[in-house]
Amino acid sequence: MSLITRIPNRLKELWEHKVFRYALILHIFYFTLSIVLFFFLYKEKNDFIIFYNVGDIFLNDIENLYNQTNYLWDFRYFPLSALFFIPYSVFNFETAFIIFNVFNIILNILICIILYKIILLVRNKDHENDDKRVILYVCVYLMGLPHVLNYIYGQINLYITLFILISLYIFLKYEEIKWELIGSVILGIGILIKPTAIFLIPFLIILRFDFQNKQVKFDFSITMVRLLGVILPVLLNFILFVIFPPLWEGFLDTNFTGTNPIALNFSFSITKLITNFCYFYNIPFNQLYILFGVVCIIGGLGFILFIFRRFEKDSIIYSFAFGITIMLLVYYDSWDHHLLNLTPILIIMIFNLPRHSEITNSIKPSLFFFSFFDLVLVGIWYLIYPLFPFNFGSTIFLLVSLYGIIKYCYKKKRNYFMEE
Repeated sequence: MSLITRIPNRLKELWEHKVFRYALILHIFYFTLSIVLFFFLYKEKNDFIIFYNVGDIFLNDIENLYNQTNYLWDFRYFPLSALFFIPYSVFNFETAFIIFNVFNIILNILICIILYKIILLVRNKDHENDDKRVILYVCVYLMGLPHVLNYIYGQINLYITLFILISLYIFLKYEEIKWELIGSVILGIGILIKPTAIFLIPFLIILRFDFQNKQVKFDFSITMVRLLGVILPVLLNFILFVIFPPLWEGFLDTNFTGTNPIALNFSFSITKLITNFCYFYNIPFNQLYILFGVVCIIGGLGFILFIFRRFEKDSIIYSFAFGITIMLLVYYDSWDHHLLNLTPILIIMIFNLPRHSEITNSIKPSLFFFSFFDLVLVGIWYLIYPLFPFNFGSTIFLLVSLYGIIKYCYKKKRNYFMEE
């Protein structure tokens, strides 16, 4: 059967599922709402203004790429990420925004297809053989409220989600070393566009303590291939940093040492909760020290615990879960729309875990909170932040998710000893 014939037939099959109809209608509503709000409320205060300007500045005035007076809010991504926005600068701003969000819908279609394929690839044996429940959870992703802000703000999180899932699919499906390189490069391109997934890099290292033989297992060759692949796209930025030194200074200042990381906002990361606390109560602090401290505690502990996992099969899923969860917990700015990078991974974990695993009780509530309730807390924050500037709902559920991931590693240990 040809692709042209398969697509309409598959859509007819999906339309028979009530949840798919609801998800599709709701998602179209999100898109339509974003266009309406753009023209009536957010035309002059959304993130897409930054991306739209970045493409033009990269071509015509690259040394001022990190001159933040050019933007409504700070541009803080790698300089080569601007290449992805150059095509939009050809159009007027309004047309570019609509085209950008239409492309976001296409990205979401691709994300759903790859998410579906990954679930079928890693689904635990004790799950149902049909795809009804798979379709249900893919629809949960589509119905997630973080899509609202992603569309309204004209954000680029779906690019990163797509590259993360393509990379994960390649790692899971293929074992040849060339695919390890390809999967890593694709992940590196996602990091290049937006460094949301940068904490995935340490978890690509194939390092594990083997309790049975009392030795450390380290696959040097595949680890080096992975690290080379993921770092290569990022390293290309240093060509520009060398040619244009102001870019390097601007990049560091914007992301780590300037005034932006200090600003009071509704980020739910642990680092931001601490800086908000210090800022609100006039306690002197250095934001860089706070960042490094949280990274060492949360990131370091997560990596060490992952090394002591008791399983290897499909461990790359949990590598991705660790990396993204830790990033959202430790970096200054973790917003509602960033959760679109994490929720597909949580869905994959739900299907990779045993059908009635108690660990799912840590993952499933987090998935539904991120999808349907976090945005409510953002609204509450705006109402009360002069008196209480802390948005910690998602922080709690991120920690619950991290606990579930860690518990799975240790649950496998106990199962292992029982098998012995």
